[in-house]
Amino acid sequence: MPLARRVLAALRVINGIYAAAIVLLLVASLIVPMPIMTGLGVQPGPGTDTLILGLRAIMGIGIAAALLTHLVLGNLLALLASVRAGDPFVADNARRLRWIAIWVLLAEVLRLLVGLISAAVSTPGQRLDLGGGIALAPWLAVLLLFVLAQVFEHGARMRRDLEGTV
Repeated sequence: MPLARRVLAALRVINGIYAAAIVLLLVASLIVPMPIMTGLGVQPGPGTDTLILGLRAIMGIGIAAALLTHLVLGNLLALLASVRAGDPFVADNARRLRWIAIWVLLAEVLRLLVGLISAAVSTPGQRLDLGGGIALAPWLAVLLLFVLAQVFEHGARMRRDLEGTV
């Protein structure tokens, strides 16, 4: 448990650095667009303006994804703290798991959106291939998280019933 807490805390710091880097990149792309975009591999030519707008939109999505990741990691830390305290089957943990499922679902939708944007702004001369295909694992993880939230909710209900009979 202490290792998991340290790993989650470290991931939150790394995620914060990632978010700050994307914000700086986005701001820099607004101030000095061509040097930044050239550094990202964008070559001047037909469709460059559309490609730049697409990349900025993807940066915005990256910032949103970092926020979702921050929320997930924070709720995992809170869940871990309640497990460490010996009290995992509480309504708060069921709620936390349900929110984590929603945020992972939103993150997967954002990933698909990145794929759509990259396909839409690509030109024959400049391909922007950032993936975006459907991956089964995240959707299964979302389903598993919703089921796990129900299990925790049921466990919390059973625990309340048991405490009421003692």
